[in-house]
Amino acid sequence: MRWVAYMPLRGGSKSIPGKNVRELSGRPLFAWALGEAVASDCFDAVWVGTDSDDIARAVNREFGEQVAVFRRGPDTCTDEASTESALLEFAAAEAFDVLCTIQATAPLTRADDFRAARAQFEAAAADSLVTATREKRFYWSPAGEPLNYDPVRRPRRQDFAGTLVENGAFYYTRRPVLEELQCRLGGTISVYEMAPETAIEIDEPADWTLIEAMLGQSGRPASPATGIRALVVDVDGTLTDGGMYYGADGEALKKFNTRDAKGLKRLEQAGYRVAVMTQETSEAVHARMRKLEIDDYLPGTVDKLPALEALVGRWGLGLDEVAYVGDDLNDQACLEAVGFACCPADAEEPIRNIAHYVARAPGGGGAVREVCERLLAARGRDQDRDQDRDR
Repeated sequence: MRWVAYMPLRGGSKSIPGKNVRELSGRPLFAWALGEAVASDCFDAVWVGTDSDDIARAVNREFGEQVAVFRRGPDTCTDEASTESALLEFAAAEAFDVLCTIQATAPLTRADDFRAARAQFEAAAADSLVTATREKRFYWSPAGEPLNYDPVRRPRRQDFAGTLVENGAFYYTRRPVLEELQCRLGGTISVYEMAPETAIEIDEPADWTLIEAMLGQSGRPASPATGIRALVVDVDGTLTDGGMYYGADGEALKKFNTRDAKGLKRLEQAGYRVAVMTQETSEAVHARMRKLEIDDYLPGTVDKLPALEALVGRWGLGLDEVAYVGDDLNDQACLEAVGFACCPADAEEPIRNIAHYVARAPGGGGAVREVCERLLAARGRDQDRDQDRDR
């Protein structure tokens, strides 16, 4: 079974000009749901379909090789064209068994939603799946007919099951359903229920303001990750999942993520300084650092902040030019000192509360790669602005 995710994006937007690439809480609108799809590890490939060069460049800046760009034809990008026309156009060019159609206008979608919906889809042997939220409201027709309850037996709210309302976050569709019915929904349809707040889709300026406020409710300061020239990364719980595998002779293995390694290499190739700092002294980590050719590797570092200050001084940089990724309390002083503080999704709560950026992926699950791509994307936006000023 080949599972493919596809987000159709076109350049035109009437209600909010440039909506798909406009920044929402520090990143383009499309990047929120798309990033969650990438982090979910549900898909063999993730695509964006667009007719816009600006959108294509923005996708490349945000995700690099993680997301491919499909060039849509003009017929599927008009105001009148249906989403299905874009899906069928994509299906004619790309092989898949199940297609996940993702809507950029649902930025509150999370990686766990993709995972749980896929599990539900498979368990039900469904042909398609739609996402929805539950509303406990009483509906009426214009003719004065109750649609979802009996007024004579008006239920209390706590006893009322409510109604599932499509929220437009994403859809799963088997290829035969799409091709035969020319519709994303058909056959045996499964309904995946999402959190109530995901009922909000960005279609009007007021929606934008509301979603931005919701994304900022964590109280974390916003940071565009600009002006950063180096990245320092913790190991246990950051580059690894925090697990320690012991045999009879002691610790033998740690699990690393190859995507994190690719992200660090991409940063180095872009001219960033990269260092790895850990309290532990582990042969497994030593071996991994040799494989990655990380020259600035600091094992056995108990007091991390002085070591970080010495390292940055040797580089000839300021702490405000450094990004740091850590997950636990021994990283707190470093995170508070640097210009861009980051942590995995499963970091300790005090660390999440002070981070400028909390990754959607957990430690050892691509969180470091996510930070690397964000740094590269921020640099790309800076370069674009510089080029605009030069024109």
